Amino acid sequence: MDRKIKLIWDMHGQHAKGTAEHHAIHLTEFAEREKVVTMGVGTENLSDMHSIAYMVVDEKDMITVRDALRPQRAEVAE
Repeated sequence: MDRKIKLIWDMHGQHAKGTAEHHAIHLTEFAEREKVVTMGVGTENLSDMHSIAYMVVDEKDMITVRDALRPQRAEVAE
């Protein structure tokens, strides 16, 4: 069974939350257009000045998404 990988895009500044929410819309559109199966696309607010947008994909799809969208980091999702 493939591991699940959480690809993460960091947003900083006073508009981080809104920027992350907007970015998540584009992540969903990309997944639909490229037929990438996701286990979730969303946002998390880490502080008033730091939010993330993320996409969880099977490890086999990680390279495709990474090369196309260039996330800042990734971690194994549980």
